[in-house]
Amino acid sequence: MNQRDKFRLRLPSRTLLLGERTLIMGVLNVTPDSFSDGGRFLKAELAVEHALQMERDGADILDIGGESTRPGANPLGAAEELDRILPVLELLRERLKIPISIDTQKAEVAKAAIARGAVIVNDVSALRLDKALPEVIAESNAGVILMHMRGKPRTMQNGPFARDVMRDVMKGLREALGRAKRVGIEQSRILIDPGIGFGKNYRQNFEVLARLSELSKLGCPIVVGASRKAFLGASLDNALPGERVWGTAATVAAAILAGAHIVRVHDVKEMVQVARIADRIAAVRK
Repeated sequence: MNQRDKFRLRLPSRTLLLGERTLIMGVLNVTPDSFSDGGRFLKAELAVEHALQMERDGADILDIGGESTRPGANPLGAAEELDRILPVLELLRERLKIPISIDTQKAEVAKAAIARGAVIVNDVSALRLDKALPEVIAESNAGVILMHMRGKPRTMQNGPFARDVMRDVMKGLREALGRAKRVGIEQSRILIDPGIGFGKNYRQNFEVLARLSELSKLGCPIVVGASRKAFLGASLDNALPGERVWGTAATVAAAILAGAHIVRVHDVKEMVQVARIADRIAAVRK
C-alpha cells in the first residue's frame, strides 16, 4: 500500500484538503452519446436533479461534461457544447454547494463555465488541443486536471499502444505539467489523471491501476476515473456499463490503496461506501 501524500488544492472559492480522505467526483454527462449514460440527462431539469441527488449521496465535486470523449467519439463544436452545459450551470448556480468541475478541452467553453461558477477544468487533452485554454485557466485561478491520453478520442483505441504504458503516462504528464507551469498555473492548482481507458489496451488499464503509486513522484494529487469503462466489461462477461458497479468498486478500492486522492464515478452512493472502507484500511497501514 502506498502512503498517500496530502495536498491543499487552491481554488477561487475555497481550498480543498486532499489526502485526509478520498473525495468523490460525481459524473454528470449532458450528452446524447456518452458510453455509460448518454441521453439520460440531456434535459437541463433532469441533469440538475441528478446533480443534486449526487450531492445528497455524498459527492464532494461535480464534474459536468457536454461532449462525449468515449472511444470513437466525433469532436463537437464549442457552440453546441455550450448549449448543453450552460442551462445546467445556470440552474445549479445557487443550489449546489459542492465545487463544480467542467469537463472540456475548449477555452471558450471553460471560460463560460468558470464565469458561471465552475472552479476546476478537467481537460482530457492535458492542454494539448486548444492553445488558448492554459491562459484561461491561469487567469481565472481555476484548478485543472491534466489527464494522460494517447492520441484523440476518435482514434485513441486504434493503437498503436505504448510498449511501456507507465513510462508513456509519466512522460505525457510531465510534459503536461510543463505546459501548465509555463503559463503560470501554480502546482497548488494542478491535479493529474493517468487516463484509464484513453489510448490504453485493456491489460494496460489494469497495469496503470496496479502501478498507480508511481505517479506520486510527480508531486500532484491523483485523480482516477475507471467507472463503468469498457475494460471492466471485457473482464465481466461483456457486462453492460450499468452492470459494472462492482467492477468499478474494485477499481475504486485499488486506486485509493495505491494513493488516489479523488475518484471520478457514476455510482456515487455506492462508491462513497467503498471509499469510506478503503480509507479506513489505508489509515492503519504503517
